[in-house]
Amino acid sequence: MAERYSIAGPLMEEHPEAVLPVIRDVLAKAPGVNGVDTFRAQYRLQALKALCDQALEGLDCVMTPSIGRPVTSAELLAEPVLRNSELGYYTNFVNLLDYAAIAVPSAFMSNGLPWGVTLFGRAFTDQYLLSLADAFQRQTALPLIGGDSPSLPAPSNAARNDMARLVVCGAHLDGLALNWQLIQRGARLLEVTYSSADYQLYALAGGPPFRPGMVRVAEHGVAIAVEVWELPSAELGSFLTGIPAPLGLGKVQLADGRWETGFICETSGLEGARDISHLGGWRAYLQQL
Repeated sequence: MAERYSIAGPLMEEHPEAVLPVIRDVLAKAPGVNGVDTFRAQYRLQALKALCDQALEGLDCVMTPSIGRPVTSAELLAEPVLRNSELGYYTNFVNLLDYAAIAVPSAFMSNGLPWGVTLFGRAFTDQYLLSLADAFQRQTALPLIGGDSPSLPAPSNAARNDMARLVVCGAHLDGLALNWQLIQRGARLLEVTYSSADYQLYALAGGPPFRPGMVRVAEHGVAIAVEVWELPSAELGSFLTGIPAPLGLGKVQLADGRWETGFICETSGLEGARDISHLGGWRAYLQQL
């Protein structure tokens, strides 16, 4: 309130008629806030943020309603402070706690009014939340305002200069243990396919997380189930630095003959590994454990 008054105060003092009465009444209390009150409030906020951060540990994100219910203009005019407080119940805390959030249309209620949800998480998880919101909205397939067609175009598989394609075959597959490392970087799944029949797949020693190693061979190779993801080129470097030996990134040949950047494995890292090529993929291996 005091921060807002520091900006709007001169206008209120010189031209009070230019400010809505309800706003004027709320901000008029600001000059009574002193420095001690401000610091006490900041310390209290930091203590509450520590509790909230702890609650978020281990969570991908949190989903809440965007608002409790839609409010009519008449209701807002009749009780502006109460109604604005209700509208901000699920959102006002986001900025105060330095979190990231995105609101997504969800459905229409039986009375025809819209309903939406908000996804929020820690600071700088914006790309991750946008990726989740994109997937969520494609599932709802809501129409454009005033139209009857889905609001989002189908994803394009065409290569883009600012995006990089990545072939994954193990723990980074959709929904598996390390897939979040792609999602958090704003990646999206382009296709589910196979490698060319020139590879062997091994369950590497160590873990968790348990990882496979895909090795190109001159003979006795098979096609391995893989996924092709796309992520911003600027994110590829940070992703690469997090890949432990004997894994790395190189060129992988797909079933249709294309060569794309993807996970490969040094043969020196196969000591103690189990050949699981006959299963045709990492998911199949996990299912039979």
